[in-house]
Amino acid sequence: MKIIVVGTGYVGLVTGTCLAEVGIEVVCIDIDQKKIENLKNGILPIYEPGLEELVIRNYKSGKLTFSTNLAEAIKGAKAAFIAVGTPPDEDGSADLKYVLGVAKEIGTHMSEYLVVITKSTVPVGTAKKVKDTIKQALEARNSDIAYDVASNPEFLKEGAAVQDFLKPDRIVCGVESEKAQEILNRIYKPFVLNGHPVIFMDVPSAEMTKYAANAMLATKISFMNDVANLCEIMGADVNMVRKGIGSDPRIGTRFIYPGIGYGGSCFPKDVKAMIKTAKDNGYTMQVLNAVESVNEAQKSVLVNKINKHFSNNLKGKKFALWGLSFKPKTDDMREAPSLVIVEKLLEAGATVTAFDPVAMHETQRMIGDKIAYAKDNYEALIDADALIIATEWPEFRIPNFEVMKRLMKGHVIFDGRNVYDVKETTEQGFDYYCIGIKTK
Repeated sequence: MKIIVVGTGYVGLVTGTCLAEVGIEVVCIDIDQKKIENLKNGILPIYEPGLEELVIRNYKSGKLTFSTNLAEAIKGAKAAFIAVGTPPDEDGSADLKYVLGVAKEIGTHMSEYLVVITKSTVPVGTAKKVKDTIKQALEARNSDIAYDVASNPEFLKEGAAVQDFLKPDRIVCGVESEKAQEILNRIYKPFVLNGHPVIFMDVPSAEMTKYAANAMLATKISFMNDVANLCEIMGADVNMVRKGIGSDPRIGTRFIYPGIGYGGSCFPKDVKAMIKTAKDNGYTMQVLNAVESVNEAQKSVLVNKINKHFSNNLKGKKFALWGLSFKPKTDDMREAPSLVIVEKLLEAGATVTAFDPVAMHETQRMIGDKIAYAKDNYEALIDADALIIATEWPEFRIPNFEVMKRLMKGHVIFDGRNVYDVKETTEQGFDYYCIGIKTK
Protein backbone atom coordinates (compact mmCIF):
# COMPACT_ATOMS: atom_id res chain seq x y z
CA MET A 1 0.00 0.00 0.00
CA LYS A 2 1.30 3.42 -0.94
CA ILE A 3 0.42 6.73 0.68
CA ILE A 4 1.75 10.26 0.50
CA VAL A 5 2.17 12.70 3.37
CA VAL A 6 2.32 16.35 2.38
CA GLY A 7 4.31 18.40 4.88
CA THR A 8 7.49 17.32 6.69
CA GLY A 9 7.07 19.32 9.85
CA TYR A 10 6.39 17.83 13.25
CA VAL A 11 3.13 16.04 12.43
CA GLY A 12 3.93 15.06 8.84
CA LEU A 13 7.37 13.62 9.52
CA VAL A 14 6.26 11.60 12.55
CA THR A 15 3.19 10.33 10.67
CA GLY A 16 5.07 9.35 7.52
CA THR A 17 7.95 7.73 9.36
CA CYS A 18 5.78 5.68 11.71
CA LEU A 19 3.57 4.47 8.86
CA ALA A 20 6.68 3.39 6.98
CA GLU A 21 7.85 1.59 10.13
CA VAL A 22 4.90 -0.85 9.82
CA GLY A 23 5.55 -1.57 6.14
CA ILE A 24 3.51 1.02 4.26
CA GLU A 25 5.21 2.64 1.26
CA VAL A 26 5.36 6.33 2.18
CA VAL A 27 6.43 9.40 0.23
CA CYS A 28 6.83 12.53 2.34
CA ILE A 29 6.49 15.70 0.28
CA ASP A 30 7.57 19.25 0.98
CA ILE A 31 8.11 22.35 -1.16
CA ASP A 32 11.33 23.13 0.71
CA GLN A 33 14.07 21.55 -1.39
CA LYS A 34 16.76 22.03 1.27
CA LYS A 35 14.62 20.33 3.91
CA ILE A 36 14.04 17.37 1.58
CA GLU A 37 17.75 17.03 0.81
CA ASN A 38 18.57 17.21 4.52
CA LEU A 39 16.07 14.47 5.28
CA LYS A 40 17.63 12.26 2.63
CA ASN A 41 20.91 12.74 4.50
CA GLY A 42 19.38 12.00 7.90
CA ILE A 43 19.21 15.64 9.03
CA LEU A 44 15.86 16.35 10.66
CA PRO A 45 14.15 19.76 10.92
CA ILE A 46 12.88 18.98 14.44
CA TYR A 47 14.14 17.35 17.60
CA GLU A 48 12.03 14.41 18.72
CA PRO A 49 13.42 11.47 20.71
CA GLY A 50 13.67 8.29 18.66
CA LEU A 51 12.59 9.85 15.38
CA GLU A 52 16.00 10.26 13.73
CA GLU A 53 16.77 6.55 14.01
CA LEU A 54 13.43 5.61 12.44
CA VAL A 55 13.82 8.10 9.58
CA ILE A 56 17.30 6.87 8.68
CA ARG A 57 16.37 3.18 8.91
CA ASN A 58 13.20 3.42 6.85
CA TYR A 59 14.80 5.68 4.25
CA LYS A 60 17.65 3.20 3.80
CA SER A 61 15.14 0.35 3.43
CA GLY A 62 13.26 2.27 0.73
CA LYS A 63 9.93 2.27 2.58
CA LEU A 64 10.25 5.99 3.29
CA THR A 65 11.19 8.44 0.54
CA PHE A 66 11.23 12.22 0.27
CA SER A 67 10.25 14.41 -2.65
CA THR A 68 9.22 17.89 -3.73
CA ASN A 69 7.21 16.51 -6.65
CA LEU A 70 3.60 15.82 -5.60
CA ALA A 71 2.51 15.21 -9.20
CA GLU A 72 4.88 12.27 -9.48
CA ALA A 73 4.53 10.97 -5.92
CA ILE A 74 0.72 10.77 -5.99
CA LYS A 75 0.73 8.12 -8.73
CA GLY A 76 -0.49 4.84 -7.28
CA ALA A 77 -1.25 6.27 -3.84
CA LYS A 78 -4.38 5.12 -2.04
CA ALA A 79 -4.38 7.94 0.49
CA ALA A 80 -2.92 11.42 0.87
CA PHE A 81 -2.38 12.95 4.31
CA ILE A 82 -2.36 16.74 4.49
CA ALA A 83 -0.02 17.66 7.33
CA VAL A 84 1.02 21.24 6.59
CA GLY A 85 0.97 24.12 9.05
CA THR A 86 -2.15 26.00 10.13
CA PRO A 87 -0.60 29.06 11.80
CA PRO A 88 -2.89 31.44 13.67
CA ASP A 89 -3.95 34.64 11.96
CA GLU A 90 -3.88 37.90 13.92
CA ASP A 91 -7.52 37.33 14.93
CA GLY A 92 -6.74 33.87 16.32
CA SER A 93 -8.31 31.90 13.47
CA ALA A 94 -6.40 29.07 11.82
CA ASP A 95 -4.83 30.06 8.50
CA LEU A 96 -5.91 27.40 5.99
CA LYS A 97 -4.07 28.68 2.91
CA TYR A 98 -1.46 25.89 3.05
CA VAL A 99 -4.06 23.17 3.59
CA LEU A 100 -6.23 24.40 0.72
CA GLY A 101 -3.15 24.92 -1.47
CA VAL A 102 -2.29 21.25 -1.05
CA ALA A 103 -5.92 20.28 -1.75
CA LYS A 104 -5.81 22.19 -5.01
CA GLU A 105 -2.58 20.50 -6.05
CA ILE A 106 -4.00 17.07 -5.22
CA GLY A 107 -7.07 17.80 -7.33
CA THR A 108 -4.84 18.94 -10.17
CA HIS A 109 -2.69 15.80 -10.24
CA MET A 110 -4.72 12.84 -8.91
CA SER A 111 -5.52 10.17 -11.49
CA GLU A 112 -7.53 7.56 -9.55
CA TYR A 113 -9.69 7.23 -6.43
CA LEU A 114 -8.00 8.73 -3.39
CA VAL A 115 -8.80 9.32 0.26
CA VAL A 116 -7.57 12.79 1.20
CA ILE A 117 -7.00 12.91 4.95
CA THR A 118 -6.57 16.12 6.93
CA LYS A 119 -3.97 15.40 9.60
CA SER A 120 -3.29 19.04 10.38
CA THR A 121 -5.29 20.54 13.22
CA VAL A 122 -8.08 22.37 11.43
CA PRO A 123 -11.36 24.03 12.45
CA VAL A 124 -14.70 22.33 12.01
CA GLY A 125 -15.79 22.71 8.40
CA THR A 126 -12.31 22.50 6.89
CA ALA A 127 -12.91 19.08 5.31
CA LYS A 128 -15.78 20.57 3.33
CA LYS A 129 -13.49 23.35 2.09
CA VAL A 130 -10.87 20.76 1.14
CA LYS A 131 -13.50 18.74 -0.70
CA ASP A 132 -14.78 21.79 -2.59
CA THR A 133 -11.22 22.83 -3.50
CA ILE A 134 -10.43 19.39 -4.93
CA LYS A 135 -13.74 19.39 -6.82
CA GLN A 136 -12.94 22.76 -8.41
CA ALA A 137 -9.49 21.54 -9.46
CA LEU A 138 -11.00 18.42 -11.01
CA GLU A 139 -13.66 20.43 -12.81
CA ALA A 140 -10.93 22.64 -14.25
CA ARG A 141 -9.51 19.46 -15.79
CA ASN A 142 -12.96 18.27 -16.95
CA SER A 143 -12.46 15.24 -14.73
CA ASP A 144 -14.86 13.39 -12.44
CA ILE A 145 -12.45 11.12 -10.54
CA ALA A 146 -14.06 9.84 -7.34
CA TYR A 147 -12.49 10.77 -4.02
CA ASP A 148 -13.28 11.10 -0.32
CA VAL A 149 -12.11 13.55 2.29
CA ALA A 150 -11.54 12.31 5.83
CA SER A 151 -10.38 13.82 9.10
CA ASN A 152 -7.73 12.07 11.20
CA PRO A 153 -6.52 14.48 13.89
CA GLU A 154 -3.23 13.78 15.64
CA PHE A 155 -2.83 13.41 19.39
CA LEU A 156 0.95 13.47 19.62
CA LYS A 157 2.82 14.82 22.64
CA GLU A 158 6.06 16.56 21.78
CA GLY A 159 8.85 14.56 23.37
CA ALA A 160 6.86 11.32 23.15
CA ALA A 161 5.40 11.52 19.64
CA VAL A 162 6.93 8.34 18.24
CA GLN A 163 5.57 6.19 21.07
CA ASP A 164 2.23 7.99 20.90
CA PHE A 165 1.93 7.12 17.22
CA LEU A 166 3.18 3.54 17.43
CA LYS A 167 1.18 2.74 20.57
CA PRO A 168 -1.86 5.05 20.44
CA ASP A 169 -4.47 5.18 23.17
CA ARG A 170 -7.04 5.97 20.48
CA ILE A 171 -7.21 6.84 16.78
CA VAL A 172 -9.98 9.21 15.73
CA CYS A 173 -11.20 9.12 12.12
CA GLY A 174 -13.96 11.17 10.57
CA VAL A 175 -15.24 9.57 7.38
CA GLU A 176 -18.08 10.03 4.91
CA SER A 177 -18.06 6.68 3.10
CA GLU A 178 -17.49 2.98 3.72
CA LYS A 179 -14.64 2.99 1.22
CA ALA A 180 -12.78 5.70 3.09
CA GLN A 181 -13.32 3.83 6.36
CA GLU A 182 -12.00 0.63 4.81
CA ILE A 183 -8.76 2.33 3.70
CA LEU A 184 -8.22 4.00 7.07
CA ASN A 185 -8.87 0.68 8.80
CA ARG A 186 -6.21 -0.90 6.61
CA ILE A 187 -3.70 1.87 7.34
CA TYR A 188 -4.16 1.69 11.09
CA LYS A 189 -4.65 -2.05 11.59
CA PRO A 190 -1.01 -2.58 12.74
CA PHE A 191 -1.42 0.07 15.45
CA VAL A 192 -4.51 -1.32 17.16
CA LEU A 193 -3.37 -4.87 17.78
CA ASN A 194 -2.88 -3.87 21.44
CA GLY A 195 -6.64 -3.42 21.77
CA HIS A 196 -6.88 0.35 21.52
CA PRO A 197 -9.63 1.37 19.12
CA VAL A 198 -10.02 3.26 15.91
CA ILE A 199 -13.01 5.47 16.66
CA PHE A 200 -14.97 6.28 13.52
CA MET A 201 -17.36 9.21 13.45
CA ASP A 202 -18.61 11.91 11.12
CA VAL A 203 -16.04 14.39 9.82
CA PRO A 204 -17.16 17.53 11.76
CA SER A 205 -17.12 15.56 15.02
CA ALA A 206 -13.56 14.37 14.35
CA GLU A 207 -12.43 17.92 13.65
CA MET A 208 -14.08 19.12 16.86
CA THR A 209 -12.59 16.29 18.93
CA LYS A 210 -9.05 17.54 18.38
CA TYR A 211 -9.83 21.07 19.50
CA ALA A 212 -11.93 19.89 22.44
CA ALA A 213 -9.13 17.60 23.67
CA ASN A 214 -6.46 20.29 23.62
CA ALA A 215 -8.83 22.87 25.08
CA MET A 216 -9.65 20.53 27.98
CA LEU A 217 -5.98 19.93 28.76
CA ALA A 218 -5.22 23.64 28.56
CA THR A 219 -8.13 24.26 30.92
CA LYS A 220 -6.70 21.85 33.49
CA ILE A 221 -3.34 23.64 33.36
CA SER A 222 -4.80 27.13 33.73
CA PHE A 223 -7.17 26.00 36.48
CA MET A 224 -4.28 24.56 38.50
CA ASN A 225 -2.21 27.70 38.00
CA ASP A 226 -5.13 29.79 39.21
CA VAL A 227 -5.42 27.56 42.28
CA ALA A 228 -1.65 27.80 42.84
CA ASN A 229 -1.79 31.59 42.92
CA LEU A 230 -4.58 31.46 45.49
CA CYS A 231 -2.62 28.90 47.54
CA GLU A 232 0.25 31.35 47.89
CA ILE A 233 -2.08 34.07 49.12
CA MET A 234 -3.81 31.77 51.62
CA GLY A 235 -0.72 29.93 52.84
CA ALA A 236 -1.69 26.57 51.38
CA ASP A 237 0.74 24.22 49.60
CA VAL A 238 -0.33 23.61 46.00
CA ASN A 239 1.65 20.37 45.86
CA MET A 240 -0.45 18.96 48.69
CA VAL A 241 -3.61 20.24 47.04
CA ARG A 242 -2.58 18.64 43.75
CA LYS A 243 -2.07 15.26 45.43
CA GLY A 244 -5.39 15.59 47.23
CA ILE A 245 -7.45 16.29 44.13
CA GLY A 246 -5.41 14.07 41.81
CA SER A 247 -6.34 11.00 43.84
CA ASP A 248 -9.91 11.49 42.64
CA PRO A 249 -10.17 9.34 39.48
CA ARG A 250 -12.64 11.81 38.02
CA ILE A 251 -9.86 14.42 38.05
CA GLY A 252 -6.68 12.36 37.70
CA THR A 253 -3.04 13.31 38.19
CA ARG A 254 -2.11 14.51 34.70
CA PHE A 255 -1.95 18.16 33.64
CA ILE A 256 -2.50 19.47 37.17
CA TYR A 257 1.09 20.48 37.88
CA PRO A 258 1.41 24.23 38.54
CA GLY A 259 3.92 26.24 36.57
CA ILE A 260 4.46 29.32 34.44
CA GLY A 261 1.92 28.58 31.73
CA TYR A 262 1.54 26.37 28.70
CA GLY A 263 3.21 27.02 25.36
CA GLY A 264 4.14 25.07 22.25
CA SER A 265 2.57 24.66 18.85
CA CYS A 266 -0.81 23.26 19.91
CA PHE A 267 -2.45 24.56 23.06
CA PRO A 268 -2.11 28.32 22.44
CA LYS A 269 -3.08 28.05 18.77
CA ASP A 270 -5.94 25.62 19.29
CA VAL A 271 -7.49 27.50 22.19
CA LYS A 272 -7.42 30.72 20.14
CA ALA A 273 -8.89 28.96 17.10
CA MET A 274 -11.72 27.41 19.11
CA ILE A 275 -12.57 30.78 20.65
CA LYS A 276 -12.57 32.39 17.19
CA THR A 277 -14.67 29.61 15.64
CA ALA A 278 -17.28 30.05 18.35
CA LYS A 279 -17.28 33.83 17.96
CA ASP A 280 -17.74 33.54 14.19
CA ASN A 281 -20.81 31.42 14.85
CA GLY A 282 -22.37 33.68 17.45
CA TYR A 283 -21.22 31.86 20.58
CA THR A 284 -18.83 32.86 23.36
CA MET A 285 -16.48 30.29 24.90
CA GLN A 286 -16.46 31.83 28.36
CA VAL A 287 -14.31 29.15 30.00
CA LEU A 288 -11.68 29.21 27.24
CA ASN A 289 -11.49 33.00 27.32
CA ALA A 290 -10.61 32.68 31.00
CA VAL A 291 -8.15 29.85 30.28
CA GLU A 292 -6.27 32.03 27.81
CA SER A 293 -6.29 35.04 30.14
CA VAL A 294 -4.93 33.02 33.07
CA ASN A 295 -2.21 31.50 30.91
CA GLU A 296 -0.97 34.84 29.61
CA ALA A 297 -0.82 36.25 33.13
CA GLN A 298 0.94 33.14 34.45
CA LYS A 299 3.90 33.66 32.13
CA SER A 300 4.74 36.81 34.14
CA VAL A 301 4.39 35.30 37.62
CA LEU A 302 8.12 34.63 38.05
CA VAL A 303 9.06 38.09 36.82
CA ASN A 304 6.68 39.58 39.38
CA LYS A 305 8.44 37.59 42.12
CA ILE A 306 11.83 38.68 40.77
CA ASN A 307 10.85 42.34 40.78
CA LYS A 308 9.54 42.10 44.32
CA HIS A 309 12.71 40.39 45.58
CA PHE A 310 14.97 42.98 43.98
CA SER A 311 12.74 45.96 44.93
CA ASN A 312 11.86 46.62 41.26
CA ASN A 313 15.48 47.39 40.39
CA LEU A 314 16.84 44.85 37.91
CA LYS A 315 19.21 47.17 36.08
CA GLY A 316 22.63 45.56 35.84
CA LYS A 317 21.47 42.31 37.40
CA LYS A 318 22.57 39.06 35.77
CA PHE A 319 20.20 36.11 35.61
CA ALA A 320 20.99 32.49 34.81
CA LEU A 321 18.13 30.81 32.95
CA TRP A 322 17.85 27.02 32.98
CA GLY A 323 15.53 25.81 30.23
CA LEU A 324 14.19 27.59 27.17
CA SER A 325 11.85 25.18 25.37
CA PHE A 326 8.20 25.20 26.41
CA LYS A 327 8.59 21.66 27.80
CA PRO A 328 11.37 19.06 28.15
CA LYS A 329 12.42 16.70 25.33
CA THR A 330 11.72 19.20 22.56
CA ASP A 331 13.39 22.19 20.95
CA ASP A 332 10.03 23.86 20.33
CA MET A 333 10.14 27.53 21.37
CA ARG A 334 6.72 28.53 20.09
CA GLU A 335 4.84 30.46 22.80
CA ALA A 336 7.47 29.36 25.34
CA PRO A 337 7.08 31.14 28.71
CA SER A 338 10.86 31.64 28.78
CA LEU A 339 10.55 34.16 25.95
CA VAL A 340 8.21 36.32 28.02
CA ILE A 341 10.58 36.15 31.00
CA VAL A 342 13.59 37.06 28.86
CA GLU A 343 11.79 39.98 27.25
CA LYS A 344 10.70 41.46 30.58
CA LEU A 345 14.14 41.06 32.16
CA LEU A 346 15.88 42.72 29.22
CA GLU A 347 13.37 45.58 29.27
CA ALA A 348 14.24 46.12 32.94
CA GLY A 349 17.95 46.42 32.13
CA ALA A 350 19.06 42.95 33.24
CA THR A 351 21.21 40.46 31.34
CA VAL A 352 20.48 36.76 30.82
CA THR A 353 22.73 33.76 30.27
CA ALA A 354 20.75 30.67 29.32
CA PHE A 355 21.27 26.96 28.95
CA ASP A 356 18.96 24.38 27.39
CA PRO A 357 20.00 20.87 26.34
CA VAL A 358 18.50 21.15 22.84
CA ALA A 359 16.68 24.47 22.29
CA MET A 360 19.49 27.03 22.27
CA HIS A 361 19.95 26.91 18.50
CA GLU A 362 16.24 27.50 17.94
CA THR A 363 16.22 30.30 20.53
CA GLN A 364 19.13 31.99 18.82
CA ARG A 365 17.31 31.72 15.51
CA MET A 366 14.32 33.49 17.05
CA ILE A 367 15.90 36.21 19.22
CA GLY A 368 19.53 36.23 18.16
CA ASP A 369 22.17 37.32 20.64
CA LYS A 370 19.93 39.34 22.93
CA ILE A 371 20.99 36.85 25.60
CA ALA A 372 24.16 34.82 26.17
CA TYR A 373 24.24 31.03 25.76
CA ALA A 374 26.22 28.76 28.07
CA LYS A 375 27.83 25.43 27.23
CA ASP A 376 26.22 23.82 30.28
CA ASN A 377 23.89 24.77 33.10
CA TYR A 378 26.69 25.50 35.58
CA GLU A 379 28.49 27.88 33.23
CA ALA A 380 25.28 29.92 33.07
CA LEU A 381 25.51 30.48 36.83
CA ILE A 382 28.85 32.30 36.85
CA ASP A 383 28.40 35.65 38.67
CA ALA A 384 24.61 35.39 38.41
CA ASP A 385 22.49 37.31 40.88
CA ALA A 386 19.79 34.66 40.62
CA LEU A 387 18.78 31.45 38.85
CA ILE A 388 15.50 31.06 36.98
CA ILE A 389 14.17 27.62 36.07
CA ALA A 390 11.76 27.78 33.13
CA THR A 391 11.80 24.18 31.85
CA GLU A 392 11.90 21.04 33.99
CA TRP A 393 14.60 19.14 32.10
CA PRO A 394 15.71 16.00 34.01
CA GLU A 395 19.29 17.33 33.99
CA PHE A 396 18.27 20.08 36.39
CA ARG A 397 16.57 17.92 39.03
CA ILE A 398 19.50 17.05 41.31
CA PRO A 399 22.04 19.90 41.09
CA ASN A 400 25.18 20.36 43.16
CA PHE A 401 24.08 23.18 45.42
CA GLU A 402 27.60 23.73 46.78
CA VAL A 403 28.96 24.30 43.29
CA MET A 404 26.02 26.59 42.55
CA LYS A 405 26.76 28.71 45.62
CA ARG A 406 30.41 29.06 44.63
CA LEU A 407 29.58 30.14 41.09
CA MET A 408 26.71 32.52 41.81
CA LYS A 409 27.01 36.05 43.15
CA GLY A 410 23.55 35.93 44.70
CA HIS A 411 21.97 32.84 46.20
CA VAL A 412 18.42 33.12 44.88
CA ILE A 413 16.38 30.60 42.87
CA PHE A 414 13.12 31.37 41.08
CA ASP A 415 11.68 27.96 40.22
CA GLY A 416 8.88 28.17 37.65
CA ARG A 417 8.35 24.41 37.56
CA ASN A 418 8.56 23.46 41.25
CA VAL A 419 11.54 21.22 40.56
CA TYR A 420 13.08 21.52 44.04
CA ASP A 421 11.92 20.92 47.58
CA VAL A 422 11.40 24.12 49.54
CA LYS A 423 12.93 22.86 52.78
CA GLU A 424 16.01 21.31 51.15
CA THR A 425 16.74 24.34 48.98
CA THR A 426 16.45 26.84 51.82
CA GLU A 427 18.61 24.65 54.07
CA GLN A 428 21.28 24.80 51.34
CA GLY A 429 21.37 28.57 51.87
CA PHE A 430 19.22 29.79 48.98
CA ASP A 431 16.32 32.17 48.91
CA TYR A 432 13.77 30.06 47.08
CA TYR A 433 10.64 31.07 45.22
CA CYS A 434 8.32 28.66 43.42
CA ILE A 435 4.70 28.40 42.26
CA GLY A 436 1.81 27.91 44.66
CA ILE A 437 3.80 27.80 47.90
CA LYS A 438 4.40 30.86 50.05
CA THR A 439 8.12 30.86 50.84
CA LYS A 440 8.61 34.48 51.86
